[in-house]
Amino acid sequence: MPLPGPDTRVVELRVPGLSGTSGEQLLDAAGTVEVAGDGVGRVIRPSDRLRRPAPGPVLQALGRSVPRTLEGYLWSGMTSGGAAKAAWALLFPFSLANVAHWMLPPVPAGSRAAAVLGGLCRGVLRIAALLLTMLLVAQVAVITLDLFAAQCLAPGRRCLTGLPGWMRDVEQVRLAAGLLPVALVVLVLYRVSGTNWTVRAHTPPPPGDTLPGDVLRGDTDSPVLRCVHTVAALSTVALLAVGGPLDVPGDVSGRLLWAASLVLTGVALVTSASGARDLPGWARGGLLFVAVALLVAVGVRGAVPTGSDATVEGVGAALIGAWLVFALLLVPAALLARRTWRELPKRLRPWAGGWAAAPALALAALLGAGFGAGLATGLRRLSGAGDLRLPDSYRLVTALWGGGLVLAIVLGVLGFAVGVPLRRRSRGVPAIVRMLQSPADEQAAAAAWARSAWERRHLHHLALGVIAGLSLGAAALLVAWYGFGTLPGWLDPLSAAGVFGLGVLAVGLLRVVYTAATKPGRNRHLGALADLVCFWPRAAHPAIPPCYALKVVPDLAARAKEHLAEPNTRVVLGGEKLGSVLAVIAAARLVHSVSPADRERVGLLSAGSPLQWGYQRAFPAVLPHAALAALYGSLDGRWRGLARGTDIFGGGVTTWRHQVDGDKLTGEGYLPDGGWGALPPAAAGATGALVLGGDHWLPDPVHPPSGARRWTAGVLGHADYLVDPEWDQAVAIAAGLETPGKPARGEAEQVPLFPDLPRFHLNFAR
Repeated sequence: MPLPGPDTRVVELRVPGLSGTSGEQLLDAAGTVEVAGDGVGRVIRPSDRLRRPAPGPVLQALGRSVPRTLEGYLWSGMTSGGAAKAAWALLFPFSLANVAHWMLPPVPAGSRAAAVLGGLCRGVLRIAALLLTMLLVAQVAVITLDLFAAQCLAPGRRCLTGLPGWMRDVEQVRLAAGLLPVALVVLVLYRVSGTNWTVRAHTPPPPGDTLPGDVLRGDTDSPVLRCVHTVAALSTVALLAVGGPLDVPGDVSGRLLWAASLVLTGVALVTSASGARDLPGWARGGLLFVAVALLVAVGVRGAVPTGSDATVEGVGAALIGAWLVFALLLVPAALLARRTWRELPKRLRPWAGGWAAAPALALAALLGAGFGAGLATGLRRLSGAGDLRLPDSYRLVTALWGGGLVLAIVLGVLGFAVGVPLRRRSRGVPAIVRMLQSPADEQAAAAAWARSAWERRHLHHLALGVIAGLSLGAAALLVAWYGFGTLPGWLDPLSAAGVFGLGVLAVGLLRVVYTAATKPGRNRHLGALADLVCFWPRAAHPAIPPCYALKVVPDLAARAKEHLAEPNTRVVLGGEKLGSVLAVIAAARLVHSVSPADRERVGLLSAGSPLQWGYQRAFPAVLPHAALAALYGSLDGRWRGLARGTDIFGGGVTTWRHQVDGDKLTGEGYLPDGGWGALPPAAAGATGALVLGGDHWLPDPVHPPSGARRWTAGVLGHADYLVDPEWDQAVAIAAGLETPGKPARGEAEQVPLFPDLPRFHLNFAR
């Protein structure tokens, strides 16, 4: 570590969490100004009253004031704002299927069986993702071709009476009116799958090293997947229009179109399963041309579609079969991968024993079926024509979602209304709360600790329980429907609840999309949803929003390198919430692409991070434990984590197995040598935090300040980590200017001469 000199300065580069964070909130400043970036990813600094970049507040360290430059990287423009990005919420089932790919268990080195199983799992997952596209397009075709063209526009039907009569009398016109909307949907999916962010900074992967998140590299463009999904979507529409997969048309032209639709669908399925990343341009263009020509031929034929039931049921049955095969293959794959996490504590092991990708795919399929059924049900109600017929399988979907709604309510009540209070009573006021809080704040803090601890430990169990209940319910309903030909009468109330719930879901989703498109400032929840699923590159499904991590991470590393070019500058990457995961991956890339001397001037700060309890367990192959430990060792302990026990979505990132022994907080965690093991007891910091290893456990509520710092009262939980004075202390440690657990030199000298008067600070640091 180079000794700090009089010209030493610190650059703190902050990364926000979920979208909706403004530049002023990120930098805790009255105003900000853009200093770098390309308009999509923006680097900002605090500004003065003339909108000029201003220095940040000085950092108290080394017994003096060290100049600090504050910068922030805003990336929310990649996931929110505008009608196009708002419509991405409709692609959530596709995004969830793609997330399932990144949840697959790691393949142990040297295990050929695990490698084969991993390849099979990925192939079946791509088939399931393709079937999801076909299901969505088939459900849209049910609305446009069946409900609208075949039923609502039928001659003599009293539905949409304001339309001209020639639209009802000419079958080709009716069919074209039904085909054009669904063709437009397919075109939108094709355009979305070809959207990518421009990345100007690239860092080559280090030879032989496994870095956290190192798989998030490269080009997300997948022309083969984009082609086969488009071909499958168009052939599904054509198949529905000619009568479905099992009903062969009686005329010759219909038979030819029916056979061509099945052949194209089979080609798309086989190509998708093979995982081919490259096909000649003429082959892709030829497939797309044939698929478009097939749809045009169906429109020219002009027959009113009659195969909506068989097509939707056939695609749904194939999707269920693909999920069963995937779930079965995932069992031995997860068992073989256990050797990679067998030695870890239970709280660091993957969710569901590495089998979590199967529930994620099941939820994607259930949401896909529910979205389509809910949209069709809602539009039928809005049309006022209650006699319009929907596919019989939609009754199964509504009954299933009605039961799922009841199950979610029951489990939620049992968990939050029973489980949390029981934990609160059994634990009382935890010893660590007494160590952190004043007596006046103990009860409020203990209640928040109990709730957050229960949710971090059991929230995924609650989600898995609902998904398991829905899956078992779907199996029982299928047996009753196809085995006995009917559903029990006592399911009618559940079906009614499902109709209501899915209708509300569809209408509410469309309203949220409209609101987000017309009023970008009110799309916070939609943006948060996009932030979570758009973190991952396209691997299983192409028709999802582009991955912002592929741009943010290299941009952060490149900006840090620019500052490291100045020899007296130390750079601290600071991430809040989800931004901490981006900061960790960027720091790993940075320290492996600079010289050892420059590496000693790099630090990392994560606050409210879901890395350990969420991302590390959900994506064990992307963020392996050994790689994170090696990163901590590369930084020689300059990875600091701010955590609150009251934070539901964040927690410690470098320590675990916490326990209070007497009046000492102990635990295990990462060590500066790149390993992990028992840590020395936590030391009390100058601001009231307990510093254990690399984690700083903060009091919440925050202790009242001395008057020189902004303060927020009450339990903060996952919000506003910047208000805690420990933030600056952690930055100083991450920059290598202070020692963990010791007060910053010079803090004791900050005693006002006139404590009753307001304090004013003028910083002349550059």
